[in-house]
Amino acid sequence: MANNNSKQAQRLPAEQYYAEELAALRKSDPYPKPPGWLLSPRGVEAFVLGDSAQGSSPKFVAPSEIVTRVIISLATQRGAMLVGEPGTAKSWLSELICAAISDNSTLIIQGGAVETVQQLLYSWNKAIVDQRGPCIEALIPGPLYRGMASGTLVRYEEIARSSPALQDALLSILSERSIPIPELSGEHATLYAQEGFNLVATSNTSDAGVNEMSSALKRRMNFETIRPIGAVEDEIAVVLRESEKLLNASGVDVKPNPEIVEALVHIFHELRNGQTLDGRSTDRLASAVLSTAEAVAVAHAMGVYAFYYRDGEMLAEEFSDSLIGATIKDNPGDLKRINHYFETEVAQRTGAVWETISRRWHQSFRY
Repeated sequence: MANNNSKQAQRLPAEQYYAEELAALRKSDPYPKPPGWLLSPRGVEAFVLGDSAQGSSPKFVAPSEIVTRVIISLATQRGAMLVGEPGTAKSWLSELICAAISDNSTLIIQGGAVETVQQLLYSWNKAIVDQRGPCIEALIPGPLYRGMASGTLVRYEEIARSSPALQDALLSILSERSIPIPELSGEHATLYAQEGFNLVATSNTSDAGVNEMSSALKRRMNFETIRPIGAVEDEIAVVLRESEKLLNASGVDVKPNPEIVEALVHIFHELRNGQTLDGRSTDRLASAVLSTAEAVAVAHAMGVYAFYYRDGEMLAEEFSDSLIGATIKDNPGDLKRINHYFETEVAQRTGAVWETISRRWHQSFRY
């Protein structure tokens, strides 16, 4: 049998990937820290948005006031709710903030995967209970229990996919900051949240009708809308940076081609917004989000293809084959819309990359 011990993790959590940067920030952070936090609010913001003076690289693109409001919300007795379209990096923002504050972004609850309150809070080891009865040694802590016991932030992904019963359990925790454990007595009968515990939740606007959040739960969380990146230049920088990171993690020695990435981001940006950069209206696709995250995935796929099939050279000829999977989902009308966009916009643009993209698209995907 082959020895797989030399294999590495495909993706490290932010606190491990940026461990050196976080250690340096914590060592030099001169500002006051909320109870249970490892960085001050200013230090958390420097980590997330980047601060060259402190040696911190940019990791998220958003107006600083949005990040500040999320951080301040978590420094209070209110949770933070990040809402927005799919692919706007809400989960990435929550991961970065948890890494900076708690040095642990791995306490995660997936709203669509949790079905019972026991999964959310705690369950029991049946073998120990059968032998000794309910005791602290038999208790199996869930993510919320662990976060409260250790004073660590907990991430709740896609909260709108959780049932009303789970949301009610969450409401009680955010209100009382404790978990009663009726099976136990004495000091273990109630778990009290330790300093540093709070909740960072996310929800896609597309999930709004799945399970409506109760008004009581909404009152206990501050909502912040995370929008797509507005400036094309910022989005290009993100796609270049993140696709290169993914290529390195894939063991692929390829640098993303800046001209191809620029064309990719322009196309995504224009189809997503229904308007060209110079103000002309264009069709929006019905079934594709065309988020920055998807643009990163396309650039990553092109780099992998270049490494294994093109001797490491990312070619504009391969652009259309990679683009089609991201743009044409399950709506036949979208092919007609994107063909119209290529005919009226892409075909009019000059430069070797644009001309190659246009020619290849019309050869392969124009029907």
